[in-house]
Amino acid sequence: MSDVFLAATPAERAALIKARLTAALGPVTSIVVRDDSAMHAGHAGASAGGHFSVTIVAAAFTGKARVARHRMVYDALAEGMQRGIHALAITALTPEEAAAQPR
Repeated sequence: MSDVFLAATPAERAALIKARLTAALGPVTSIVVRDDSAMHAGHAGASAGGHFSVTIVAAAFTGKARVARHRMVYDALAEGMQRGIHALAITALTPEEAAAQPR
């Protein structure tokens, strides 16, 4: 197992998350990865890896329930979830759902 996530800086981890999700779930209409680690400093698991939020819009989510969408994201990030990502908040939308969101 690679230590690429574990050895990465927070900014590099965010870039790796974006790259892995784009490769696995493309085409991706939109993806935003935010490092929330500073908000969790000092809690029990904080030193084991970073806390991230991801909002991703992809056609791959069409017809999938929320649990299935989250599983798709976790599968794409499996290595990182074991080696450098402690927590991940996911918002996974289809392009149609994203277009219907208030701006």
